[in-house]
Amino acid sequence: MTATTTDAPPPGVRLPKRRGVELSLLVCAVLISVYGYVAVGLAKNSAVPPDVAGYGAGLGVLALLAHLGVRFRAPYADPLLLPIAVLLNGLGLVLIYRLDLETPKDQAAPTQLIWSTLGVALFIGVVILLRDHRILQRYAYISVAAALVLMMVPIFFPAVNGAKIWIRIGGLSFQPGEFAKILLAVFFAAYLAANRNALAYTGRKFWKLQLPTGRVLGPIVAIWLLSVGVLVLERDLGTSLLFFGLFVIMLYVATGRTGWIAVGLLLAAVGAFVVGSLEPHVNSRVEDWLNPFASIDAGEGPGQLAQSLFAFAAGGTLGSGLGLGHSILIGFAAKSDFILATAGEELGLSGLTAIFLLYALLVARGYRAGLALRDPFGRLLAIGLASILALQVFVIAGGVMGLIPLTGMAMPFLAQGGSSVVTNWIIVALLIRVSDSARSPRPEHVETGVIAPVVTVEDGK
Repeated sequence: MTATTTDAPPPGVRLPKRRGVELSLLVCAVLISVYGYVAVGLAKNSAVPPDVAGYGAGLGVLALLAHLGVRFRAPYADPLLLPIAVLLNGLGLVLIYRLDLETPKDQAAPTQLIWSTLGVALFIGVVILLRDHRILQRYAYISVAAALVLMMVPIFFPAVNGAKIWIRIGGLSFQPGEFAKILLAVFFAAYLAANRNALAYTGRKFWKLQLPTGRVLGPIVAIWLLSVGVLVLERDLGTSLLFFGLFVIMLYVATGRTGWIAVGLLLAAVGAFVVGSLEPHVNSRVEDWLNPFASIDAGEGPGQLAQSLFAFAAGGTLGSGLGLGHSILIGFAAKSDFILATAGEELGLSGLTAIFLLYALLVARGYRAGLALRDPFGRLLAIGLASILALQVFVIAGGVMGLIPLTGMAMPFLAQGGSSVVTNWIIVALLIRVSDSARSPRPEHVETGVIAPVVTVEDGK
C-alpha cells in the first residue's frame, strides 16, 4: 500500500510561493483587458477611448490590491486563480462597454465596474479575515438557514422577466440566490464531511446503490428539496438546476458511489420533463430550443436564441473583431444572458475557446486544491465551489448555443450582474484560502483527528 497526498507538500518540505508568477500574470491580464478596450474604441469611433488610462489604472489598482492581500495572508495560494478571475472580469467589462456603445441611454459598464470593485473588496476581506477555512464548518446550520431566507425573500417582490429572483429597492437591485449558493455549498460540505461514512456504508443496498438510512440522508435531502421548491415557485430554473447538480456532485464525492450520478441524471430528466410540460414559462423555452427558427418561419422575425445562433455563425474562426459585430440585435438580454454571443461573434471560435479554457483552468485548479487538502470539509468545500462555476458555465453556454433550453443565469465574471460578479469574487477568495491551506508546509507531526492525509491505493500494493 502506497500512501500519497495529491499536490500536498510532505512534512518538512516547503513549496515555492510563486507570488512573482502571480504578479506577472496579473500584469498580462490587465494589459489584455486594456488592449480590448482600445480595440473597441478604434473599431467604433476610429479613436482611442479618452478614459482608457483611467480604466487601465483602475483595473490595475484593483488587481494589485488583491495581489497584496494574497501575498501577505495566503502566500502559498495557487498563483493562477487570481489572474484568471481578473482577466475574465476585465474581458467582461470590455464586452459590456462595447454593447453600451449601441445603447447610449442604457449604460451598464460604469455600474458593473462599481460592482467589480465591491467584489474585489470582499475578496480581499475574505482572504484577510478568514485565516482557516475550517472555521466555516462551525456555521453549517446558520449558513443553510440564511440561504433559505435569502431564497424566500424575492417571493414577496414583483417578478422581473417572468421570474421572482430579484429584490428591487429604489434604484438598487440584487439577486439573493447568488449568495445562497455559497452558503448551501458550505452546509453541504459540512454535513457530508460529518456523515460521509454513514452515507457510504450504512443502510440497505438497492441494485448497485447503497442507500443510507433516512436518519442520515433525510436532513440534507429535505434542505435540498426545500431549496429547489422555493426556486421553482420563483421560476428560477437555472439556479434550481445548479443546486441539483451541486447536491449530486458533492454527494458523489463524499461517498465515492457512482450510482448517485445515475440517480441524479434520472431525477434531473424526470424533473425537467414534468416542469417543462406543466410550467408555461418553461414550456415556451423548451419549444424555442426545439425549434429556434419557428418565429422566422411564421414571418415574425428571429427570436433571441435564433439571433444568438446567427451571431456565433457570423463569428467564424477568428471573429469579426471587437466592436464590429451585431449581437446587440439579440435584444434586452444581450449584456447578461447572451453576452457569450458577443464574444463568439467578435472573437470567433478561437477567442471563445480561449474563454472556455480559462474557465476550465479555474475549475481544475479549484478541484486540485480540494484534492490536496487533508480534511474532508475543505476538500468538499473546494470541489463544491469549483463545481458551482463549472455548472454555471455549462448551463449558460449550453443555453445560448442551443445545446439545452435557456435557463436565465449570468456567465461568471463576463455578464452584466452585480450580485453575480460579487459572488464569484467571494468564491475565488475561498478557493484562494483553500489552496493556501493545501500548499502550505505542514509540521512533522500531524494532530490526530484534525488533519487526515488522503490515502490512495495504487495497483493493490
